[in-house]
Amino acid sequence: MSSSKTVLITGSEGQLGSAYIKRLLELNYKVIGFDLLAQTKNSGIAYFRVDIGKRKEIEKVLDELKRQDISIDILINNAGVQIFTPFEERTEEELNSTIDVNLKGAIFMVQQVFNKFFKPRKQGCIVNVGSMYGLVSSDMRLYKKGDRRSSEIYAATKAGVIQLTKYLAAYMAPYNVRVNCISPGGIFNYQSEEFLEKYSQKVPMGRMGYEHELLSTIEYLISEQSSYLTGQNIIVDGGFTAW
Repeated sequence: MSSSKTVLITGSEGQLGSAYIKRLLELNYKVIGFDLLAQTKNSGIAYFRVDIGKRKEIEKVLDELKRQDISIDILINNAGVQIFTPFEERTEEELNSTIDVNLKGAIFMVQQVFNKFFKPRKQGCIVNVGSMYGLVSSDMRLYKKGDRRSSEIYAATKAGVIQLTKYLAAYMAPYNVRVNCISPGGIFNYQSEEFLEKYSQKVPMGRMGYEHELLSTIEYLISEQSSYLTGQNIIVDGGFTAW
């Protein structure tokens, strides 16, 4: 299946963002990427350096896209910040930076894309990227001292993204805008053998996931095949949250 629609994706330069973009381009979507790098690592996309935690930066770029008569059909809120320092040492700066991107940034993106593109046309599609840790707690037994331990504020913001999805789906349904969420489980990124073994024991399927295993869900959520689906959170975690 192919498309000529335009997708705006935040966090375009990260592990998952790059995987999503590769698949979107294969499906002939036009792709606009937002991230903080000076230039994109992904070929074939229109890229803008934008701090989504700052509404004025979003507005500036979206206004320029409108002036160029570029329309946005789909928004994928993929940008996310994770921190790994212990809870006892949590700083205000860490809290603010995580909330600014994971929650405020998602809200700003939806608000501006909705106002400028979706609401006037009464058509649009939004996919938020949550996390299984927006539903269950990280298991402290998986980590040893010095490991990259998933934080409480990351989990809190991802829980917020999942609830935000439900609210926005109800709010935007009269405008023919669908809003859904995908919540990945752990994705392989060269973690230590010890961690992989411990983690796999908690997963019914017995392993971590790979980027490509998220692609069909994203593809479904932005396609007309899911035209009656809104307000849902699809968890792709190998069964981690089933136990």
